[in-house]
Amino acid sequence: MKADREGGCANDELAWPRASAGHLAPEWVDSFAAVPRALFLSDLIWAHDMPTGRSVPVSRDVDPVGWQRAAEANVPIVTQWDDGQHAGTSPGTVPTSSASMPSVVAGMLRDLDVREGMRVLEVGTGTGWNAGLLAHRLGGDQVVSVEIDAAVTERARTALTRAGLDPEVVHGDGARGWPKGAPYDRVIITAGVRTVPLDWLQQVRPGGAILTPWGTHYSDQDALLRLTVREDGSAAGPFLRMVEFMKLRNQRLDWNRFREHVPQFPGDADVSRTRLTLAELGDRYDTLRFVMGLRVPDCAHVVNQPDTGTAKAWFFDLLSRSWAAVVFRDGEPEPTVYQSGPRRLWDEVESAHRWWTACGSPDLTRFGLTVGRDGQRAWLDDPGNSWPV
Repeated sequence: MKADREGGCANDELAWPRASAGHLAPEWVDSFAAVPRALFLSDLIWAHDMPTGRSVPVSRDVDPVGWQRAAEANVPIVTQWDDGQHAGTSPGTVPTSSASMPSVVAGMLRDLDVREGMRVLEVGTGTGWNAGLLAHRLGGDQVVSVEIDAAVTERARTALTRAGLDPEVVHGDGARGWPKGAPYDRVIITAGVRTVPLDWLQQVRPGGAILTPWGTHYSDQDALLRLTVREDGSAAGPFLRMVEFMKLRNQRLDWNRFREHVPQFPGDADVSRTRLTLAELGDRYDTLRFVMGLRVPDCAHVVNQPDTGTAKAWFFDLLSRSWAAVVFRDGEPEPTVYQSGPRRLWDEVESAHRWWTACGSPDLTRFGLTVGRDGQRAWLDDPGNSWPV
């Protein structure tokens, strides 16, 4: 279930492992050498081309040299489209399983901070490569990996057996963890989540850690979050860096739910102006857009830019039919704002931007999350400075 973005390139100059500097910890060198990613890839893969953003099909039967080059490159590789409903060599609509960039895998295993004797739960087996690395380092009896897709599960089991590795691979809903194997010292999630399930917290020893990509429905962004489980069963920890993963299947955002929000545009929406520019809403991969999601909860955001001269930013409330839209046109000093419904979403966005600026435009690593029975709370610098998300 993995996909992510953290730099890299499809050409040989940045091929793995030459791109591993700063990612691969010394204690993982032997495992990465003994358990190459190529062992876990099918004959047909779709390698991500960084310059164009396209997924390029590569067949081992047709182009064995190109296939091997892609397998060893520091790029993510899609291994399934559309929850397995896609057929053929061309890319499908939505990537739903993949092999992550080696640098991302190495960085996450470094941050997981496992030691011999620890027991680890992985949510999202995918190809099985990450589980194989963990099993090589810790022993198969110390690793449990859960995968929701039956076909993906079987392929991973086959690949692990072929590689001589034997972690426990379970076909099930990873959002529920795997209580039969608990308690765990570490839990690592290889899919983006929007809500940290309490089941994960309950299956980790106090002092243990959960490492997961986390974000809000405001955008597709994820930030790597490292939570430490407390004696009272809650957990808290900082965001480490931006990543981007396929979302946990039962937490995906269904955009069709907003079809009834705007039956006719602009309808009876209130009209105003703003001085904020499109650039000030944040780029796809920067901290600002992520923080906007923390400060404007239960809101989905998307930008439509049909041509170079006009863009429309949409904001939809997840709990009501409130919506907002801002139309940005080249040469127009104050974009036009439309807001409808009891929740003034654009007012909240402007307020969030003012707050971030007043705080000195803090970097991602100054933020964190606390999770407990009372929900999720984001914070700046200290868990005491928190608010619900």
